Amino acid sequence: MPELNRVRINGIDVNVASAGTGPAVLLLHGFPHTWRLWSEVMADLSAHYRVIAPDLRGFGASTRADTGYDAGALAGDAAALLEALGTSSATVVGIDAGTPPAFLLAMRRPDLVERLVVMESLIGTLPGAEEFLAGGAPWWFGFHAAEGLAERVLEGNEAAYIDWFLTAGTLGEGVAAPIREAFIHAYTGREALRCAFSYYRALPRSAAQIEEAVAGARLTVPTMAIGAHPVGKALEHQLRPIADDLTGRVIEDCGHIIPLHRPDALLALLRPFLAGRRPAPMPADR
Repeated sequence: MPELNRVRINGIDVNVASAGTGPAVLLLHGFPHTWRLWSEVMADLSAHYRVIAPDLRGFGASTRADTGYDAGALAGDAAALLEALGTSSATVVGIDAGTPPAFLLAMRRPDLVERLVVMESLIGTLPGAEEFLAGGAPWWFGFHAAEGLAERVLEGNEAAYIDWFLTAGTLGEGVAAPIREAFIHAYTGREALRCAFSYYRALPRSAAQIEEAVAGARLTVPTMAIGAHPVGKALEHQLRPIADDLTGRVIEDCGHIIPLHRPDALLALLRPFLAGRRPAPMPADR
C-alpha cells in the first residue's frame, strides 16, 4: 500500500499517496476520482520511480477550499507540492480534470516537468477538438457549471450519480468495490459536491489561462497524449500545432477511466515513455 501523508501548501492541506524511490512521477486525477484512481498502476511504477498521487484541492481528504479550482491555481498547487516534497522535477501525468493543470504546469514551469502525459480531456478551447464537440459539450458540463444547482439536486443521491460515471467510464464494466466505495465517500455531501463542481465553474477562467500560456509560446517538454473513449485523438489534435515533441496514442476498447479500465495497456505506454523511448504504436494508431 502507498504511504499517506498530509502536505501543507498554498494555505491548504493536500492528502498525498506516495510509493517507491527514484525519478519522480506526479499523478493528477480527475472527476469523480481521488488518488485511488491510480491504484492499479502505482505498484508497477513504484518499482522504478517515486510515485506521488495527491488528492487534488477539494477532493478526497484534501482541504475543501473556497477558491482555487481554475487550472492555473491547480498548476500552482502541483508546483508547490513538488517543492514541498523536495522534488526538483517530475514527469507529470494528468487525466480528465487533472490534464489542464498538468499542461499549464509544463507551459509555465518547464524546469519542473521532465515529461508530460495527458489523457482523456480537452485543453481549454484550443483548436483541434471541433469534431469531438460537433454535438456540443457533454451534458453534465452545463449541469455542473450552474451555480449551486447540482449540489441541491444530487445531495442524497451521490452513489447513483457517481456509479453512472464509473460505469460509463469503463464501458459498462464498473470498478472494484473498494475503489467505488472510496469514490462515493469522497463525493458525498453538499460541500464535497460543491468543490467538485467548482472545477467546472472555473472552466472559462482556465480556458483564458491556457490561451494566455500558448500565445507566442510552445510546449517544449516531451509529451504524450493518450486517448480512449470518448475523447480519442481530440486532445492530440489540440496539442499537435503547439508541441515540439508529441506522441499520440489511442487505447482501443477502453473507457474514459483508463488507469482503472485498462491499466496494463496504460503501463505499456508509460514504461517506455518514462524511460525516454517512444511507445510502440497501438492498433488504433496504425
